[in-house]
Amino acid sequence: MIPTIKNSKWLPLCDVPVLDPSSWRQVIVQNVREGDRIAALFGCTHNASVPVRLYALLARDGQGTLSVLCTDVEKDYPSLTPECPQAHWFEREIFEQWNIIPQGHQWLKPIRFHAPYASSTKTSPPIGEADFFQLLGNEIHEVAVGPVHAGVIEPGHFRFQCHGEDVYHLEISLGYQHRAIEHSLIGGPNKRTLPYMETLAGDTTVGHTTAYCQLVESLAGCTVSSPLLRLRAIALECERLANHIGDLGALAGDVGFLPTASFCGRIRGDFLNLTAELCGSRLGRGFIRPGGVAFELDTSAFHGICERLTSVSHDARSAIDLLWNTASVVARFENTGTLSQAAARDLGLVGLAARASGVKIDVRKDFPCGAYADEPFPVQWGEKGDVYSRAYLRWLEILQSIHFIIDKQERFVPNAVQTQIGNLQPSSLAVSLVEGWRGEICHVGLTDDQGKFAHYKIIDPSFHNWFGLAMAMRNQLISDFPLCNKSFNLSYCGHDL
Repeated sequence: MIPTIKNSKWLPLCDVPVLDPSSWRQVIVQNVREGDRIAALFGCTHNASVPVRLYALLARDGQGTLSVLCTDVEKDYPSLTPECPQAHWFEREIFEQWNIIPQGHQWLKPIRFHAPYASSTKTSPPIGEADFFQLLGNEIHEVAVGPVHAGVIEPGHFRFQCHGEDVYHLEISLGYQHRAIEHSLIGGPNKRTLPYMETLAGDTTVGHTTAYCQLVESLAGCTVSSPLLRLRAIALECERLANHIGDLGALAGDVGFLPTASFCGRIRGDFLNLTAELCGSRLGRGFIRPGGVAFELDTSAFHGICERLTSVSHDARSAIDLLWNTASVVARFENTGTLSQAAARDLGLVGLAARASGVKIDVRKDFPCGAYADEPFPVQWGEKGDVYSRAYLRWLEILQSIHFIIDKQERFVPNAVQTQIGNLQPSSLAVSLVEGWRGEICHVGLTDDQGKFAHYKIIDPSFHNWFGLAMAMRNQLISDFPLCNKSFNLSYCGHDL
């Protein structure tokens, strides 16, 4: 019997079934066929008597349940990837980190280019040097882009296999930002833990910090008051607003439509300033804390935020209406970078990229926690999975976030008391999911017999979605890449943890 838990809950490690590798693989493959999704798949060595233990966390979105199962391996195990493509990236990570070979994996190569945790003899391979996929034939040519780009952005390498202007395959190589944050979290929580969480991915400070706090509160048996949970949700939606409007402006810029690009640059700043009103930081740093939030907000201040939000929303509507009412822009967005619903499901995409392809998953609906558990959360989705769908869905979510925040005026309660955090439950596993602006953020924490982190696993939504971008570029013009890339807008540093 495979145990199931809810979002932001814990269970004793002794309750997690340890299957033999073959049975472990069979259960995962069968459950994915029945509709489960791999939310996390990782290895660890928290038990000295076990060489490497592989944990799988399976999400059943329709029921809001999470299944946990594990297996012990020494050198290899039968790969999940041939029958379960969404395991592809996870298994490459396991191979790199633990030198455990998934037998049958057809594309085994590093994703971050660091030495295995479990080996003192192997050194880190040179970053970016890999056995890249090659397409052979007359007039086939290869185009390499990055890791240094023509702008102040993060580093990543993109290698296109082309015939003329047509892209047959895109291979993405990351790892230039690897900071070993997950490994540094072992032994916590301590004074460094929160700063690590707030800077995992700088544009998702609120999302990742909220996921961490939910996990710690679960293990500490801590209940956070409803008013403080609402403040967290408001901060999360402000983060979504700023990033979505920034992306719409950037998409407009990629097709040379400067009116919307210019307006959105300013409006993004207005949305960031709303977060600054909450805590003094436009990125939300220093606000979300275990037990609640660091700063209280009185009624008049919140009403002021809502008034400014209403005003900014009118400006946003004017700017974005220009986008949808310009036929040349819409034509450029439509049928570009299309990813089918079947491909999105097979690859295990999450968040906005999945919903734009018609996969109706959203943590706020499927695994509601905090303020989102108060009432059913409606999910917005697209159909075609192209740039237009990903862009228009951003606009729908902007409108939804504005309504969510303003709706909290009637139930706003100031001066709530923050809860103190006690010791964490020892020898336990806890899971926390948050719907960040890119998609599902997943944190898994395992504690030792002293209640300290024996292992901490973080899955940013970008980890699920980078290969989706590669597939969306197939049979596209290479000149479509900037537009397609921005429509996903994935994180390099969120991937390179």
